[in-house]
Amino acid sequence: MTFDDFTSRPCPAWFADAGFGIFIHWGIFSVPAFAPRGQAIHELMHDHYDDMNAYLPYAEWYENALRLPGSATALHHKAKYGERPYASFREDFDAAARHFDAHAWADLFKAAGARYVVFVTKHHDGYCLWPTAVDNPWRPGWHSSRDFVGELCEAVRARGMRFGLYYSGGLDWTARAEPIANLGDMFACVPTERQYADYAAAQLRELIDRYKPSVLWNDIAWPSGLDVPGLFAHYYNAVPDGVINDRWFAEDGFFNHLRDKTARASFNAMMKARIAAADGPQESPAPPHCDFRTVEYGLGAVPKNKKWESCRGLGLAFGYNREELPSDYLGASELIALHHDVTSASGNLLINVGPMANGTIPDEQRVPLLALGQARAHSR
Repeated sequence: MTFDDFTSRPCPAWFADAGFGIFIHWGIFSVPAFAPRGQAIHELMHDHYDDMNAYLPYAEWYENALRLPGSATALHHKAKYGERPYASFREDFDAAARHFDAHAWADLFKAAGARYVVFVTKHHDGYCLWPTAVDNPWRPGWHSSRDFVGELCEAVRARGMRFGLYYSGGLDWTARAEPIANLGDMFACVPTERQYADYAAAQLRELIDRYKPSVLWNDIAWPSGLDVPGLFAHYYNAVPDGVINDRWFAEDGFFNHLRDKTARASFNAMMKARIAAADGPQESPAPPHCDFRTVEYGLGAVPKNKKWESCRGLGLAFGYNREELPSDYLGASELIALHHDVTSASGNLLINVGPMANGTIPDEQRVPLLALGQARAHSR
């Protein structure tokens, strides 16, 4: 099985015409719910490349930010929680998540006019939101007992929307937990060991077989290039009209090379020079195969001659960040304008909601979504 088996596959019409979807980042990181307010990720890449993750407004990266000395997150955690480890928030999340209501979420997404929903099943902290049978070798039992994925899958499909899954294949801090300050650190932190590659592949196959997701959305990278064509074939056999995103960079030799500090410094210097010289967003190299390209906030140019998707939060984070002010969120008119800009350029807008730990979606996120749904209904 090679990538050549998929290159002539057209993007399924349902996704090509979808226009609008909902992304959901919810998990243990929703308990501390903290990140510094400030610049968006594409601005940090330019202004603070070497230590950009110390300033990153992504609350879902809380555990990593704790490892960066002097970061706002590390200082906040020390003041509020002392030496409490991140993993201890699991109990708080499990207790709060008893209030999770998949039908309430699905009703909101339907009212917003979403055609599909992509749910984060495992983010970089490795915690799984379904009762996986593939146990974590480094942290046994690191998963929910309640099947949040299955409940939301059923509720979304019952309302006529497509259901997709996000999986963090490229980062899992239970397997490799070095501090990540910049891009070089991030790629060096991809767990390339066979034990992790087998674990991730087994979990992904389990998710595919159990939930038949219409979207398979991997993040960061994949630990082994040898595995990817077979995973794609497994997915397309299970979901013939499914779609796969473009974040399957799987050069394990490159990841291992960057574990050398000299090599990493050279890579980071090259990236800084490239970013400084760029006169605007740059299109990243095309992968061997994908059904659509992704653009995150202002990172990356709109791809040419390929279906694409723009993903971002309603604020500057994906996970819920209680530090954000109402003014940090897109208002109704801004979200409506963004949707128009993306869809008029043949893209899909995948807008993210970051629920609180108890499953509540704050009004700052609900109100613009409902306004977009009303505007779309009136335009039909």
